Amino acid sequence: MFFRAGSFRPKGISESLHSREDRGRPLEFTSTIKQNYEFRRLYSKGKSCANAYLVVYCRKNRAGRSRIGYTVSNKVGHAVVRNRIRRRLREIYRLHERQIARGYDLVVVSRVRACTADYHQLEAAFLSACAQLGLLAEGDDGV
Repeated sequence: MFFRAGSFRPKGISESLHSREDRGRPLEFTSTIKQNYEFRRLYSKGKSCANAYLVVYCRKNRAGRSRIGYTVSNKVGHAVVRNRIRRRLREIYRLHERQIARGYDLVVVSRVRACTADYHQLEAAFLSACAQLGLLAEGDDGV
């Protein structure tokens, strides 16, 4: 099966939810967390919120720029499954980056049930966790 350029859309993502301007737009206000000690600091000193699919840890940082890291364990599945979850979480954050408060370090830990969740379930889980942590900007319901 062949696809024309621009005609293929990942399963579960509808055109009406996100505008064409969002396509290809890099993260504007965020960099990534890569160092192990930074992850451990968030696990021990950060606030957390858990639901069926994700655990989100957050902690205020001194920079005006947010940082985000993703953790998907080997228990979730093999590499293809883990990378699919990671890609979905990165895209969810990228599309909602403007709604999330700046100046925080975030770590998103995927749970085993995330491998069976579709995009919209992960999106709802992430936004509800951010709302419970008080990270969503005022007036945004996240949907």
